[in-house]
Amino acid sequence: MTNSVVLGVDSSTQSCKVEVRDIDTGRLFATGSAPHPPAFPPSSEQHPIDWVTAFVAATRAALAGCTEPVTVRAISVAAQCHGLVLLDAAGQPMRAAKLWNDTTGAPYLARLTERIGARRWVLRIGSLPTAAFTIAKLAWVAHHEPALLDRSEAVLLPHDYLTYWLTGERVTDRSDASGTGYFDTTGGEWIAEYLNLAAGVRDWAPKLPKVLGPTERAGTVRAAVAAELGLPAGVVVAPGGGDQHAGYLGLGLTDGDQYFGLGTSGVVATSSRSPVFDPTGMVDGVADLTGGYLPLVSTLNAARVGDVAARLLGTDLAGLEELALAGGDTQGPVLVPFLDGERKPDRPDARGTFVDITSHTTREELARAFVEGPLLSLLSGRDHLRAAGVELSRGITAVGGGARSRATRQLLADLSGEEVITLDADEATARGACVQAAAVAGGGGVGALVDLAKRWQPPVLGAATPREGGRDVAALRSRWSAVAQSPLIDGAAS
Repeated sequence: MTNSVVLGVDSSTQSCKVEVRDIDTGRLFATGSAPHPPAFPPSSEQHPIDWVTAFVAATRAALAGCTEPVTVRAISVAAQCHGLVLLDAAGQPMRAAKLWNDTTGAPYLARLTERIGARRWVLRIGSLPTAAFTIAKLAWVAHHEPALLDRSEAVLLPHDYLTYWLTGERVTDRSDASGTGYFDTTGGEWIAEYLNLAAGVRDWAPKLPKVLGPTERAGTVRAAVAAELGLPAGVVVAPGGGDQHAGYLGLGLTDGDQYFGLGTSGVVATSSRSPVFDPTGMVDGVADLTGGYLPLVSTLNAARVGDVAARLLGTDLAGLEELALAGGDTQGPVLVPFLDGERKPDRPDARGTFVDITSHTTREELARAFVEGPLLSLLSGRDHLRAAGVELSRGITAVGGGARSRATRQLLADLSGEEVITLDADEATARGACVQAAAVAGGGGVGALVDLAKRWQPPVLGAATPREGGRDVAALRSRWSAVAQSPLIDGAAS
């Protein structure tokens, strides 16, 4: 007997991961992964061809890992948001893609914000763009490589490009489009006026992808690509979406749930049926994968801070975890972890800053501060969500590579004063892509998509509850906030 399955793809900054799941039950058959080239701010770039290479390798590994016969019926691609992919008339990438954590467009974005007006921008698209947004990358290219824009035939995002490679169709979805800086999420239309201001007056409409609804088909996999991936003919391709958006769907979360994502970037989010507009610019009122909205605060520095900490403290991630948990009840030092600049708050030239180190500071306290730094950033983001009127009435679910750390989960519980659960979903984004692929293959609407996500919701894997101790968390958070707002943490870009 052959099992009908779907493929869910997570093309992140660090790697491509693919899951194979039963189309009816969501049962996991196999996974595969392949790395992407490393990329770091301020000039963070990867070539789209490298994404394709990793995509093929990860898919073939996943299919080879299936111990039962399977037939792939549908596929969905979720990927890192904001990156800029320019295609020529032959559909080939014209340069390496500038990624979400490329901060070189910051000065052009600042001038653009002055011209458009911060409040006007927020009220039009739901977000105040930072250097992470696609429009900042377009402004950089227009200034440094204008001939490329003159010759470009398509302006796409990373997940758009991989969907295009699969199908030959230039399409996107609301979730990813809402992170460009030039898409009206509530009106459902591209804003040529903002593109003209950022990158010169052009006929933008033919260059931009069609925005699909949550369960519309993007097309089917082209024959040559199917052969390369090891797929049968006629595999349906779903619209795909942004990585965090797919992760939220894959966990079966609903309005009011607190999503704390700890990957290369950090995210605190929930879903909402109504749009959210934050004039301060801290909250991005982006769209989700179910026709609603996913108001979020996204930081630049998250799990990678742990890698830096382990290196500086002469240990590995397991050692860092043990050190951090042994930090005790002392108030200790505080880290503002803007190691590579920051996007929320918009501080592209900021640097990481330790305060309150004394001659008595221990290695354990330093480790604890390294782990707490990104968590304090996200808790500050949660404060901004609530200030913008976003309801956060349900518990905290921690996801991503950083959430695998027992120290991270425990310290998040301690700092928030709430229980923190993790779900049995190592790859929430790939899982969410599988959910979408199965719903699209089934031909149902948004209601069927939401119901499927709930039916496939992974079980609780573990929970961390707040410990009673002698630390003054309110004072700690106040100290962090004061340092994070200081102009002294801004250094020269390097």
